Amino acid sequence: MGPPRSKKRRPTFRRLLKTSGVKLENKLKNRQLKQQNVAKKQRKEQKKLRQAVKDAAIRTPRPLETYRKRPEEEEDEEFLESLPTDMMEEDDLRQMTAMARHASFITRDLSSCGPVHGGKKRSSEVVRSYEKVPRKMARTEEKEVIHLLPIKDKTGVIPQSMERVVKTQLEEEEEEDSAEEPDEFENEGALQSGAVLTAEQREQLRVHTMNEKRQRIASLGSAIVSDPYSNIKRVKELRGMLMESDASVAVTVRKLVMVSLMEIFKDIAPSYRIRPLTAAEKAAKVKKETQQLREFEEGLISQYKFYLEDLEQTIKDWKQKKKKRSQSVGFQSYRGLAEVAVRCLCELLLALPHFNFHNNIIVALVPLMNDPAKKVSGMCCDAFRKLFQQDKMGGASLATVRVISGLVKSLNYNVRPEVLRTLLSLRIKEVEVKKDLEDSAPKKKFMNNKEKKKNLSRMQRKWKKAEEKLDKELLEAEASESKEKKLKVHTETLNIVFLVYFRILKKAQKSELLPAVLEGLANFAHLINLEFFDDLLNVLQSLIQSGDLTNRESLHCIQTVFTILSGQGDVLNIDPLNFYSQLYKMLPRLHAGMHNDDILIVLRCLDAMLTRRKKQVTLQRAMAFVKRLSTLSLHVLPNATVGLLAANRSTMHAFPKCDFLLDNEVQGSGFYLPELDEPEHCNAQNTALWELHTLQRHYHPVVRCLAVHLCLGAPSEGSAALNVDLSRRSPAELFNVYSVKNMTFNPPVALPGTKKKDRFVGGAMLLDMELQRRAESAMTAIGEAELDFNTTHTKTH
Repeated sequence: MGPPRSKKRRPTFRRLLKTSGVKLENKLKNRQLKQQNVAKKQRKEQKKLRQAVKDAAIRTPRPLETYRKRPEEEEDEEFLESLPTDMMEEDDLRQMTAMARHASFITRDLSSCGPVHGGKKRSSEVVRSYEKVPRKMARTEEKEVIHLLPIKDKTGVIPQSMERVVKTQLEEEEEEDSAEEPDEFENEGALQSGAVLTAEQREQLRVHTMNEKRQRIASLGSAIVSDPYSNIKRVKELRGMLMESDASVAVTVRKLVMVSLMEIFKDIAPSYRIRPLTAAEKAAKVKKETQQLREFEEGLISQYKFYLEDLEQTIKDWKQKKKKRSQSVGFQSYRGLAEVAVRCLCELLLALPHFNFHNNIIVALVPLMNDPAKKVSGMCCDAFRKLFQQDKMGGASLATVRVISGLVKSLNYNVRPEVLRTLLSLRIKEVEVKKDLEDSAPKKKFMNNKEKKKNLSRMQRKWKKAEEKLDKELLEAEASESKEKKLKVHTETLNIVFLVYFRILKKAQKSELLPAVLEGLANFAHLINLEFFDDLLNVLQSLIQSGDLTNRESLHCIQTVFTILSGQGDVLNIDPLNFYSQLYKMLPRLHAGMHNDDILIVLRCLDAMLTRRKKQVTLQRAMAFVKRLSTLSLHVLPNATVGLLAANRSTMHAFPKCDFLLDNEVQGSGFYLPELDEPEHCNAQNTALWELHTLQRHYHPVVRCLAVHLCLGAPSEGSAALNVDLSRRSPAELFNVYSVKNMTFNPPVALPGTKKKDRFVGGAMLLDMELQRRAESAMTAIGEAELDFNTTHTKTH
């Protein structure tokens, strides 16, 4: 019979694997603890050894100074020496000799009657150790023992050591003073030689110094860019050149160093934001490559931070007109250094929007948008426009808009209009505001854990969990921002922008910011929430009726109103007849010269007023606008004429009965009143578009083509139809395509003909000979006779 069967359950293979894993973790932890304990012991032993060596060096007896004795003491000594030593016992003599060898015997208070070893007991009056040392000790050189490698011979190992004299602090100070003295003499000699040098020699010396500095900057920059992981410490050396003290080259060197560091950081900065390491990550052991990467990131962040602080301090010194004692740069050069610093910050703002301290750069540059110096403010405004245009996710735009809002409010709306005009470059046009519809719509419900257990089986819950995990991993691998997050950021940005605009409309209607506000409202009007429509329409109508606005500001108000009404406001039952009358009244007063940008706003307004709202516009109103636009097209530049004629074509397509204006017959009673500013009552149906016949002889070929096309009724098909380039483009696009800003025509205009008209030359004969004879006789009679009007008057009476 075999051995009894064990009742203990045999572990499964999975349990064995789990147990082995735990054991391996415990072994690893024990090994690490042992290594830490061994390291601690070694550090303690080394510390004790260093302390023992130090104590031994301190406790070595030093010879005392010899004092000159008094004559009475010398006589007593001679008397004692003359005494025979035979009278003293050997034990007493030996004890006195031993006591004399110890310094404590001399410093001990012999008048006290206490025992020699009484100091070991604790007493309330403990004498300090430094009180027992004599006041004057002999100055001996302290020596430091340096242990060298031992020598081995036949007898064994022989230790080797070397003594080195340790210099005291006073000696070091004396040496430093002595070392500084020749430098001072050299500086004085250099100054004296500089005073002796001629202007040409000083310029040659400056050029030589400048070349050396440039070569140094180039060598450091190339070394850093070639191997940034190993040479990140050289950034500090290059940054130290920002404190150049040589007055002859200080300004140029600092500018070169600023620009060089800016380009270096743009090249070596990673494409991610560096975060600080946690305590657990710092304590964990990592690979050599990972440790090198961490050191590089840490050095890069610290040097980048110091560089930004240097740039900001340069700008502050220029703004405060403050000069430091150590500065070797004059006040006149502060502005040049500040402009270079601002340019570097603008470049970093655009090149590293993802990197650390980007918000700090925004905070430093936004106040400079309102700077009195046009060059500085222009650089900052252009940089933020480019940032808005290239910012796809909206994070940097949101941070900038927040800072701009705070700046406008803190300065009580006394900022330059260019600050608000930069907001026109925000990329929020493609976002549709449907927040109210989304809130009112029923939201999709997701099952919680209890519902999952109730409605799904165990296998279905397992598959559901695996699918959710897989979807999460796919989103992380794709690394794409969700559309909801982007919409949320853009909505918050737009709310801040409208908050700035509405504050200015409410509190600062008389400020110079009103044109920029109205332009911004016209640009983002399609994104305004329905809740603000009524109040905004009332404010804009009161502004237009006040008469304080310019033509451009009034046009922006009208554009804002009709952009709202043609977008989300189409559900509102509003007839803005007053705004139609204002635009109709304003058309003859528009600028017809080079600055004809107002025509572009008019074309956008006409598209929203007539084409998109054709069901709410009467025929009389449309015909009145067509007639006035045709009159205006005779006075403006060719590109504006092309845009206005294209707008008339769109209106005639939207209102086919406008072809009455192409006929001479009168429709109805009355006659046309061109001076009346009400489009409904000017009787435009009783006139004709005679301006088109004049425009058919225009010098611009496109104007001639459009005039002929409109005279034929603006057909969409047939031989009189326009080509594809003209028919598919909107009036605003045609205005920009045929612009004459560069003083060139598009297409080129043909030169006038060289054929001259026949003219009468002096002395030519008339065709009728009798008439010619009478004319000659009359001319000769007038020349010979003397006219006397008094005589003639008397004869007649």
